[in-house]
Amino acid sequence: MNDTSSHSTPTLTGDIVELRPLRADDASALIDAAADGQLWHLKVTVVPGPGTADAYIDKALEGERAGTVMPFAIVQRATGRVIGSTRFWKLDRANRKLEIGHTWLSASMQRSAANTEAKYLLLTYAFDTLQCVRVQFTTDELNEKSRAAILRIGAKQEGIVRNERIMPDGRKRNSVRFSIIDDEWPDVRANLKARLKSR
Repeated sequence: MNDTSSHSTPTLTGDIVELRPLRADDASALIDAAADGQLWHLKVTVVPGPGTADAYIDKALEGERAGTVMPFAIVQRATGRVIGSTRFWKLDRANRKLEIGHTWLSASMQRSAANTEAKYLLLTYAFDTLQCVRVQFTTDELNEKSRAAILRIGAKQEGIVRNERIMPDGRKRNSVRFSIIDDEWPDVRANLKARLKSR
């Protein structure tokens, strides 16, 4: 990642969504977004709920201060409503790589153009502005919906990382790792653009 890039989280604006920096006062907006589907009950991912939103935001902002995380609120431009959250994390500037993760959307927005455009905005910034050579994604082995969505973007599955993390309910989670590398980005970008045009 080139030295001209700021460590602060940018605002990324598309036609459907805007990804703006996550703020300390976003807890109620995140809870409202997650209430669409009561996503905090999901066992295969961690989504903020009424009792956890403040800690969720604090951890994201702590990573931002350390320079390893860029956390975003996903805002629907037509309504100004927060409809989810995502972040760059595991930022490694020396090796020009990062992970896109902690991504979730209100149930009514899943598999919509909002999700496709959010990924397009994130990947464009990662590869074209930060000059990444690798962007990775990690999801729960049990999360079939997420695995399918990552493959649809054009990422390649690399393998299963066993006992990669312990989930809030104590389950030892196996994670699936995917990546897109810089040589693949032009084809991935063309695929995402075509999908957005067809919506």
